[in-house]
Amino acid sequence: MRKLLLILGLVLPIGLYAQQQAEIVKLKQLQDHINRETDNIKIINFWATWCAPCIKEMPLFEKIGAERKDVEVTLVSLDLDLNPKPETVYRFVDRKKLQSKVIILDEKDPNVWINQIEKGWSGAIPATIIINGKTGQRKFVEKELHEGDLEKLIAEIL
Repeated sequence: MRKLLLILGLVLPIGLYAQQQAEIVKLKQLQDHINRETDNIKIINFWATWCAPCIKEMPLFEKIGAERKDVEVTLVSLDLDLNPKPETVYRFVDRKKLQSKVIILDEKDPNVWINQIEKGWSGAIPATIIINGKTGQRKFVEKELHEGDLEKLIAEIL
């Protein structure tokens, strides 16, 4: 019995930590987050746990978020439109030890909300918005990013 309690004591805090990092939000909350004024550069990346290119580029966001204090990275999971269980995302965040802010968008029909995020977005992922928080200038890319791409995109909006 003591072993079971010890194991639960070690495992439960990890699970709770992951759940606290991935807040479930509706479209209005996401729009408020995107449009929030800040002195920093905001990077908003749209991804899903089943999207191989999304997972491949994820270390780039983690790296730039850790290296640059003027950059705020938010990873927006789109998993709930196909799988209503957020536990999949929680486990992914925990397994990958993501340090960036992770939110889960709780909207079912992408055709209803995609144009409200970015008018030129076809809905394909990965997709990323880079926003200069001071000027509001932004760049949108709908493809997998590679080493050096984020730095170039940031330089274009400074």
